[in-house]
Amino acid sequence: MGIDSLELVRERLREAGLRLTAPRRAVVTALAASERALNLQELLTTARCHHPSLSLATVYRAIELLQRLGLVRRVHLEGQRCQRYFLAPSGHWHQLVCLECGRVVEFPGGNELERLQQELEAETGFRIEGHLLQFYGYCPEHL
Repeated sequence: MGIDSLELVRERLREAGLRLTAPRRAVVTALAASERALNLQELLTTARCHHPSLSLATVYRAIELLQRLGLVRRVHLEGQRCQRYFLAPSGHWHQLVCLECGRVVEFPGGNELERLQQELEAETGFRIEGHLLQFYGYCPEHL
């Protein structure tokens, strides 16, 4: 994990009046070390390398907090109850998700999505506050 990522997490937590505790650091470090999105059990196993006494409940609370702060994103996989999580890059991004290995590739939103949002608001009267765009398929290693 780069020092910049850890410092961003530390800064966001500080702004929220919170600290980067050892369990939170272990969760963030585990997410940063993975090339794919992890489910809670995988995250617990990996994070325990950095904090052996970590519990599943602590991982869950850390993930919820990091999600609320915009530091972690959840991957929704159809047909699976178990969600996966990954560190969120700064800015607005969308995901390509491999159905085989859980690898996540991010791509930026574009003007077309902003235009679609404006059109949907005009047509429906909704005020859109956010959206989630994920494409599912198979990465090159699993074709």
